[in-house]
Amino acid sequence: MKAAAKQFVLDASVAVAWCFEDESSEFADRILDLLKTGSEAITPAIWPLELANALLMAERRKRISMAEVVAQLSGIRHLPVLIEPMDSARAFDQVLPVARQQHLTEYDAAYLELALRRALPLATLDDKLRRAARQAGIRLASV
Repeated sequence: MKAAAKQFVLDASVAVAWCFEDESSEFADRILDLLKTGSEAITPAIWPLELANALLMAERRKRISMAEVVAQLSGIRHLPVLIEPMDSARAFDQVLPVARQQHLTEYDAAYLELALRRALPLATLDDKLRRAARQAGIRLASV
């Protein structure tokens, strides 16, 4: 991401990659570095639920311990991530049309709609969401 880009929309796929060695990537690590050095992420309200659920599912599959879940979430909680509230009007009137147009889930479309509305780059590891962002004219975060 260029130095001038201080804000970006952060998809849960990137945060999940921070939590597991076998899912880590250079891109995700650089996004984490940006957050630790002055950049700020914005996410839709679904983000903490998606992240916590991914860790909970990993815990249930014995991939990560409860203590590791707590530690991971504690570290992430202290990052400069703003969580934007989502009311039903936005979910139904703005996000749903984006989901339809881009053939995304409502969950993924929430990230894209936020990036569109705020004119911010999107940081994601999800290929389908990356393609949809490009088609919608949204810059992808580059590091």
